[in-house]
Amino acid sequence: MRVLVLGHGKTGKLVAEVAAERGHGVHVLDAKENANASALTPPFVAGFDVVIDFTTPEAVVQNMRAVLATGAKMVVGTTGWYDRLDKARELAERKDAGLLYGTNFSIGVQTMLQMAKKMGELLRNSGYTFSIEETHHTTKMDSPSGTALTLAQVVESATGGAKVPIAAHRVGDAAGLHVLTASSAADKIVLTHDAHSRRGFAEGAVRAAEWLSTRTGCYDFQDVYDQI
Repeated sequence: MRVLVLGHGKTGKLVAEVAAERGHGVHVLDAKENANASALTPPFVAGFDVVIDFTTPEAVVQNMRAVLATGAKMVVGTTGWYDRLDKARELAERKDAGLLYGTNFSIGVQTMLQMAKKMGELLRNSGYTFSIEETHHTTKMDSPSGTALTLAQVVESATGGAKVPIAAHRVGDAAGLHVLTASSAADKIVLTHDAHSRRGFAEGAVRAAEWLSTRTGCYDFQDVYDQI
């Protein structure tokens, strides 16, 4: 499989390394080479089986427009753009392209989301209040993280209760820490995911690209990760 990786930051570099380890041909474009999606011409994109984007909220929207308009397959690990999701989905479906997006491609995080859902269901109407803390590296563009927002949505849906507050911290080179706390007058329950590195995200993204390479349509990683 030929993979085009957009973004040469820490996660993008790791995605390229993991894809190569898994036997794929890899080409990487950094921000300077692809300003305003200028490199993503139809002939160029046609040379790849899947495009993987780990850029910025500003860049990813233009990248999606260019890639999906050609009918190509695209995995998006960038967050902070979901207000444009409906338009991206419509474009993917209209062009018979493939789009797989996710706030977090870590299997561990996806497991945490399932546990958080169960926690919310079991503690519903039991006097517990929920809160979330997340910590990431200082160069992360969006705050709160997409993962924290997804975690809050999962809990809110499960409990049918109040909005879950999120405290976001940006510290050094932190790979990603998410802590969900349920507190009552009697006790406290804490669910934590602490990423030791970005490798889990990179491996999930590459496996997602392998899965998407034979499909069209629009998918949320949260809905299909157990197939990947």
